[in-house]
Amino acid sequence: MASLIDIRRRLRSVKSTQQITKAMKMVAAAKLRRAQDRVVGARPYAKLLSDVLVHVTAQAGELKHPLLAVRPEKKVIVMVVAGDRGLCGAFNTNIHRATAHLIGSHPEWTEVRLLPVGKKAVEYWKRRKYPFTEKAYPAILGDLKYAHAREIATFLAEEFLAERVDAVYIVVNEFRSILSQVVSVGKLLPLSPEPAAAKGEEKASGKTAPPVDYLYEPDAPSILAWLLPRYLEFMVYRALAESAAAEMGARMTAMDSASKNAGEIIDKLTLTYNRARQARITKELIEIVSGAAALE
Repeated sequence: MASLIDIRRRLRSVKSTQQITKAMKMVAAAKLRRAQDRVVGARPYAKLLSDVLVHVTAQAGELKHPLLAVRPEKKVIVMVVAGDRGLCGAFNTNIHRATAHLIGSHPEWTEVRLLPVGKKAVEYWKRRKYPFTEKAYPAILGDLKYAHAREIATFLAEEFLAERVDAVYIVVNEFRSILSQVVSVGKLLPLSPEPAAAKGEEKASGKTAPPVDYLYEPDAPSILAWLLPRYLEFMVYRALAESAAAEMGARMTAMDSASKNAGEIIDKLTLTYNRARQARITKELIEIVSGAAALE
């Protein structure tokens, strides 16, 4: 059995760790609120932008934008969005596993480059000597701005338009709730706008929403050429915002679980300490009584 000094030292260590995990949980909760508001606020804009883009694409006729061009996928960029720090459960591990599975399931890709976002993504894939793009973003999620998304989207669009890549994929954690973060694998380029209408509501009511007609000035192709880069920028921004919120949710959950586990360990160590102390006192009393009896 460990000595009383060892048990006290272990108790102090676990209590100190519990204070840290509780503080980290509170910090994550405060950051989560802001990140969650950012995600929720972006969703209505994403829906409206998608709907408008679908109508404009349909009105553009046979004229198609280069960002919509579909080519055989040989040269690919995979944008990996992980966290800036650890202590958030399996958040980063799930991203790395999904990325490895994505690359392994496409043997037809002859050239794969990674665009890592987040310190954990940069560190993990650098150790495995995977080729990176000219750009890497190790620490932008803590202070996310739309300018970051614009810079990333501009770089990806330039690579695609110059035909240095045939497709761009993204692996990111989507924020569902504080307890739920789901890894999402999607294609950024070539762009494929889809209507964001609530199909479930149409089926439930048995009615189909009438198509909306727009008046275009100057013309649909010109508006399409302006909208598509903005659409790509917002897709990247929304993905980064989702990842930032998901990371805070995962860290809050992990720190809450760690605090509870620390509490259980403290209870067990306290019980062990009291038993050891009682046994020591009992032993000393027995020695005193035995010594007094021997003197008689």
